[in-house]
Amino acid sequence: MQTLPSIMDISQAIQLSVAPVFLLVGIAGFINAFVSRLSRVVDRSRHLEEVLRDADGEVRERALRELCILDRRARLVYVGITLGIATALLVCVLIVTMFVEALLGASHAILIGGLFIAAMFFLIGTLVSFLREVFLAITSLTVGRSRKLGVDPES
Repeated sequence: MQTLPSIMDISQAIQLSVAPVFLLVGIAGFINAFVSRLSRVVDRSRHLEEVLRDADGEVRERALRELCILDRRARLVYVGITLGIATALLVCVLIVTMFVEALLGASHAILIGGLFIAAMFFLIGTLVSFLREVFLAITSLTVGRSRKLGVDPES
């Protein structure tokens, strides 16, 4: 018959779960940054849609181009938020699995390693989405400034 885990066993499980909890805090920071960026994209899109009602010619064309860029940014933010939340869920399952292992004394090393590897791949996807969205935002900013100055960004 298996004995119940001691306070020391539970204490060690808690200590082992501290690192993944810090990872959760970092992921939450990225999700917060994505939500903030999405809010700006939505606000700018609403403004441009109002501009489009009365615009024609070159103003209309610029607004439509910027809306296309904002649409791509919104999709990247959506992917980043989705991957970030998936990462957080995997880390939570990892923590639960670690506690189950500590409480039941069963070895789930392969499952724990697999969950951690999967979480890291999802985190890599989150970071790539964030980086692509930032690059797209900076590119659109540069294009807008160049046009205001009368410079062709392609030259």
